[in-house]
Amino acid sequence: MSIRPDDLPLDPSLAEDNGDARRVAYGYVEDAFTEAQQDGLDSDALAHAALFAAFRTLVETYGEEATAVFAEALPEKVRSGSFTSGTRH
Repeated sequence: MSIRPDDLPLDPSLAEDNGDARRVAYGYVEDAFTEAQQDGLDSDALAHAALFAAFRTLVETYGEEATAVFAEALPEKVRSGSFTSGTRH
């Protein structure tokens, strides 16, 4: 099995076949961020830790090359607003 650059949409409502699991997982991540912030942890530190954990899991699951291919699509997704909520910077 491999991952494609568009395998993991940020907006859980866009996921299809694995939509339910991804929506639930996304909810858990959002809840974890909220709880950690309430405990005083910095959102920047949380984001970096979450990215590290996510990429580590992707590498363990799919390998370095498939994860690198997935990551190569991220700059364009960031620039095009795929991860933007609210006003753009």
